[in-house]
Amino acid sequence: MISRRSLLAAAAAGTALPLAMPGVLRAQTRDLRLGVITPPNHPWNNAALKIGEVLKEKTGGKLTMTVFHAGQLGNEGAMMQQLQTGALDMAFLQAAEVGNRVPNVAAILAPYVVRSTEAAAKLVRQPIAMQMLEPLPKETGTLGLGWGITSIRVVFSAKEIDGIAGLNGMKLRINTTPAFRDFYSLLGAAPTPIPTPQVFDAMANGQVDGLEADLDFSWNQRFDKVSKVLMRMDAVFMPMIALASGKAWQSLSAEDRALIAEATKAALDAQVDETVTNAPKLIKQFEGTGIKMVVPPAADSAPIIAEYDKIWTPKAPILPELRKVGATLG
Repeated sequence: MISRRSLLAAAAAGTALPLAMPGVLRAQTRDLRLGVITPPNHPWNNAALKIGEVLKEKTGGKLTMTVFHAGQLGNEGAMMQQLQTGALDMAFLQAAEVGNRVPNVAAILAPYVVRSTEAAAKLVRQPIAMQMLEPLPKETGTLGLGWGITSIRVVFSAKEIDGIAGLNGMKLRINTTPAFRDFYSLLGAAPTPIPTPQVFDAMANGQVDGLEADLDFSWNQRFDKVSKVLMRMDAVFMPMIALASGKAWQSLSAEDRALIAEATKAALDAQVDETVTNAPKLIKQFEGTGIKMVVPPAADSAPIIAEYDKIWTPKAPILPELRKVGATLG
């Protein structure tokens, strides 16, 4: 396994990428471009801005960063292509997007690998999480510098339900990643992809019966206003990977690589800690609305885990090891 420390050392030296070129001395001012799909003031956005602040301060303004938020550069697939061509220097992409290209990365999206936001924070700091990023240079032409997280996801229902059995037959708006689709299909739900800006209205007009999302996004959108039940499944979360373009990375000096890697690590660590702190506060806010809160028994998950792993272990062989690690994290 590769440790976070050794990854950062490799990143600084440029050895994490195949055919890495010698470092190029910083001869002039350079503005790095970072893309992210989240809107301004989102924790991921704030982390990206923090990286830029540190780079500017540490280099006296010779190295800066412009953050393109809210999908200004296109969707995540488009940003991945820009990373591969070197048109984009960095991006914060969801594990779902990267997992579509590297199935072992999608293993982190499997249900019940962890069962709380706190455990998710611990998982992305384990050596196995960095090990999952090792194939990225070869498979995608990018370098994974670290992980960010969201709170563990919850399900909102427009009808009365008392547990995961209530998802059977439900038209459920989900993230379109195959990892989530397979999970909710096994529960009998009919996964229904709907563009994010249309989700609230889709719930309000009955186009879908329910939706799943992280706590931060759910509170910002106030899904409690179109729902009768909030079910805390404690099943899945959607982490983010900070990616650097391989082509852009090779054009940087070893000094700049080290600085970017360390600034990214510090910003992501702060983002992860903030998410852990905010999760219980968000639960309290939802409780204050009077929405019915449901927490299914942990035993309900065992049959689903077995069926899910039959599908995904052949595609993502790291999944059993990831489950073992997750089980130790509380």
